[in-house]
Amino acid sequence: MNSENQQIKVEVLINDLLAERNLFLRELARLSGIKPSNLSNLPNGKRKKIYLEHIEKIAEALDIDAISRIIRLNKKETK
Repeated sequence: MNSENQQIKVEVLINDLLAERNLFLRELARLSGIKPSNLSNLPNGKRKKIYLEHIEKIAEALDIDAISRIIRLNKKETK
């Protein structure tokens, strides 16, 4: 597989984390201090930039110590 034919996309796993903890997005927004609209745009790919500060706040709010629980790299084939 040639790396020229792959695109890497960052996925934010907020929906998985919320489901695991039986939380709603608004509750995570309250706990993290991040606007609900900013949080909802992370997992659906509408944001082109992901701020490390947001990842840190999410990790702190949910007591997560591994960034891989919040984000994942997804390699996709391009043509």
